[in-house]
Amino acid sequence: MIQQRFDEVVARIKALPPEGQAQPSNELKLRLYGLFRQARDGDAHGEKPGVFDLVGKFKYDAWSKNQGVAKDEAMRQYVALAEGFARENGVEI
Repeated sequence: MIQQRFDEVVARIKALPPEGQAQPSNELKLRLYGLFRQARDGDAHGEKPGVFDLVGKFKYDAWSKNQGVAKDEAMRQYVALAEGFARENGVEI
């Protein structure tokens, strides 16, 4: 059940228009990204991007902050975070 809701919310967040009325902050985008990767791929693995790849470094750090969080829990947290954003901004997801 959480998998289905997670997939729906991920699709709706990705479909938000880039110039729409409500956009998640960069901080929120990173938190969502980290939970998404944890839910899909488990704990962060591979080499951490270098200092010249700032976007990659921020994404890796956001993912690694969820170390040890179970897949279902990462999905629940993602859904809760996205739904909170939607409520605060009058966006339907």
